[in-house]
Amino acid sequence: MSDPSYATAAWAAPDWRLLGAYAIPIGAALLLGLLVHFVLRRLARRIALKESTRARIAHAVILPLAFALPLMFLGAALRAVPMPEAHLQAWVHGLRLAVFACFTWLLVRIVGAVEASILRHNPMEVADNLHARRIQTQTRVLGRVAQGAILLLGTALALMTFPAVRQVGATLLASAGIAGLVAGIAARPVFGNLIAGLQIALAQPIRLDDVVIVEGEWGRIEEITSTYVVVRIWDERRLVVPLSWFIENPFQNWTRRTAQMLGTAFLWLDYRTPMEEVRAELERICRADPRWDGRVCIAQVTETGEHVMQVRLLVSARDSGEAFDLRCAVRERMIDFLARHHPYALPRLRAQIDRDAGPAAPRRGPAPGAPDSPRAEDGGAAAAPPA
Repeated sequence: MSDPSYATAAWAAPDWRLLGAYAIPIGAALLLGLLVHFVLRRLARRIALKESTRARIAHAVILPLAFALPLMFLGAALRAVPMPEAHLQAWVHGLRLAVFACFTWLLVRIVGAVEASILRHNPMEVADNLHARRIQTQTRVLGRVAQGAILLLGTALALMTFPAVRQVGATLLASAGIAGLVAGIAARPVFGNLIAGLQIALAQPIRLDDVVIVEGEWGRIEEITSTYVVVRIWDERRLVVPLSWFIENPFQNWTRRTAQMLGTAFLWLDYRTPMEEVRAELERICRADPRWDGRVCIAQVTETGEHVMQVRLLVSARDSGEAFDLRCAVRERMIDFLARHHPYALPRLRAQIDRDAGPAAPRRGPAPGAPDSPRAEDGGAAAAPPA
């Protein structure tokens, strides 16, 4: 049986040599790590005020290094202390996982910094932003794909440091046929959207801020992620569409090559309408409207009916939004012009009286056509009125 007095003496007289063997390396590593962390954080705050590409990349690199370097110093210090092998392996494994996380974070931040720099040098807030939209679409999609691949690779490397996971990996490799089939079926939507994202980034059937018609809805491409596309509908709704949908289904892109648009306004008028004066008034309306881009200003009789004729007023504008507003303005001002100067040109009800048979029921002519564009996204021709 041990002597209590001896135990108390042993507790009161610690092994200073052993404590020094632990305290000196670990303390030096902690002090050095804190110093490096403090210096790098100060440097990151100073660089954050600069706007150059190098400054942005340096800022992205410094912050993860401010955490990774102290962890590496601590790992080197732990190998220099007389720690039992089992405890040492556990500490080193934990530090290795933390360093993996830091370097994964570092690569993700570098990709984000390069992406932000490219987007900053190609703003879309310009009149002709076709090139900027192309660059921004490629950069955003490829950046998301690269960041996702980095996170997946970092997670895989971290998991492979566990012996049990390596054993599972070896087992799966032994049955690669069945495992690959099951994984392929389960991950088909994920990989389908990933491949669709790469196709969209390279072929660019759509770009950011493109005007599209999807599922009968008119809107603009607001966001392109690694799995879906957000379309901002004209009435402020949001339509979320998987990336693969744009590869597998037809859709309308009104700004594929240019944002310029042709707009039509249809009027049902009497046969006595003076078309030359209508054309002169249309040209005067277009020249007075800043939304007209000077390309197209045409008035044509496109259809005739039993009682009236259809007149198409074709105008052009810089983009679809201005084309819609210009169509509405042309329609309103032309009707006002005809009502003031040529009221007989507007359709009206007519009645023919047979003096022998008495008054007959009036034969109704076609009512004026409804506006051909009830929605901002409707750019088609108006349907002919009933006979």
